[in-house]
Amino acid sequence: MTAPVTAAGRAPAALLRRYPNTALGLLGAVLVTVGSYGVADIPRNDATLTGLGLAPMSYGHGKTLSGIAFWLGAAALVVAWVRLGRELAGGRSELDLRSARWAVALWAAPLLFAVPMFSRDVYAYLGQAALLGPGFDPYLDGPAHVPGPIVDSMAQIWATTTSPYGPAFLLLMRGVVAVTGENVFAGVFVTRLVLLPGLALALWALPRIAGHFGAGRRQALWLILLNPVLLLHLVGGPHLELLMMGFLAAGVALVLDGRHVSGLLVLGLSMSIKVTAGVAIPFMLWIWLDHLRARRPVTLRDRVGIFAATAALPAAVFGGFTLILGLGVGWVNGLSWASRIINPFTIPSLVGHLVMGASIPWARWNLQEILPVTRAIGTVVMVLVLVWLWWRFRSGARAAMAGAGWAMLAVLLLEPSTLPWYYVWTLVFAVAFELPLWTRRLIVGISVYYLIVFQPDDSILFYKPLETVLAVGLAVLAAVSLGRPDPLRLRSIAGPRVRS
Repeated sequence: MTAPVTAAGRAPAALLRRYPNTALGLLGAVLVTVGSYGVADIPRNDATLTGLGLAPMSYGHGKTLSGIAFWLGAAALVVAWVRLGRELAGGRSELDLRSARWAVALWAAPLLFAVPMFSRDVYAYLGQAALLGPGFDPYLDGPAHVPGPIVDSMAQIWATTTSPYGPAFLLLMRGVVAVTGENVFAGVFVTRLVLLPGLALALWALPRIAGHFGAGRRQALWLILLNPVLLLHLVGGPHLELLMMGFLAAGVALVLDGRHVSGLLVLGLSMSIKVTAGVAIPFMLWIWLDHLRARRPVTLRDRVGIFAATAALPAAVFGGFTLILGLGVGWVNGLSWASRIINPFTIPSLVGHLVMGASIPWARWNLQEILPVTRAIGTVVMVLVLVWLWWRFRSGARAAMAGAGWAMLAVLLLEPSTLPWYYVWTLVFAVAFELPLWTRRLIVGISVYYLIVFQPDDSILFYKPLETVLAVGLAVLAAVSLGRPDPLRLRSIAGPRVRS
């Protein structure tokens, strides 16, 4: 195995010259950014693109060329990602940790200037925050109360719904809207800037988590931060989960380092961005007890005290932001709106689709009648599974990390709805382990599949059989390529190389 070369991490130019796959990924990110101006979620009733002379990219031949650029860029990102993963696993890559961090920064940088892609959620963030200025409550009122270009650019299904997001995020977005006003493009750009600390925190924390358990630190960055789904959805999206994930990873890293109080406070920050992060907090109890057990016998008083601290510290952070925002816990109401998202990517929704299909010969059951039942059952099962996982994985820090990862996955599979970028939460805990090839292939395959079936303009191809088969085929090809170069044996078809 070749020793990593640290000199290449000193400058982006040297990195691009030395590692062609890093350059290929950067080219892909640039092409995706250019193409986004024609095929992504362009703001509505906004004259910015017209003023810049870029409007022709969004219709006619311009849109066709934009689509070609976008998907060539996405393909380049996937190819570069898979090649880097294969090299790292085979011990052939000289890419050191610092260079890997530079690669993440270089691939992410062009996406800061892209049109929002794959989702219009960022416009909903701005619309909910815009309610605070005139004195509305985003936990009780929908963005439609403040009409304008921001609301026009949203997915209209959310224009009348309330916010499900934590108080810290609403405070952050209130600051964004105070700076950018109704300028949609400026609002999107500044939102990306305030979410970027999440990427920086993850760049610091993920290698620390992996290193704590002897797993590959460069593999950790490859698995999550160089993953095209994360880059295109969380940075290009953009999505608040980028910031939530950064605080989540940093909090876990601090707890693993023995800074338990600091780590739990940071995890409280993560939960204040989006409450789903709170699923990981109970597992920090076992890590703290494991650290104490390594020094001396653990008493009942220790257990009670650590249990209380694990619950109280994140709750205090969340409560502090709630008091500052001054709107109470109305975000609970917003969580119920997730039921409007209907896709078969969670078990309750998939079962609902299957039951509806199976009932066709005998009855005309509407999906809207079936889903409340399957989702209610899924919620009960999810709670039971979370409690069981918490108790089952209590034997130490490594077990707690596994339990937290499985708990995150259980939430994604059993909640009413899920979306592609949500799976990043689970992978934060997966970096603590040396994943076998089949698991990494599965992650690559699912990532590529989601990257294709969820389109940059927020449409979904899942219900189109031909496109779905194509997505599955390309996902399988990418997964196989992770362990085998040239899986289609194209080199043998091209003929033997002539040696000079």
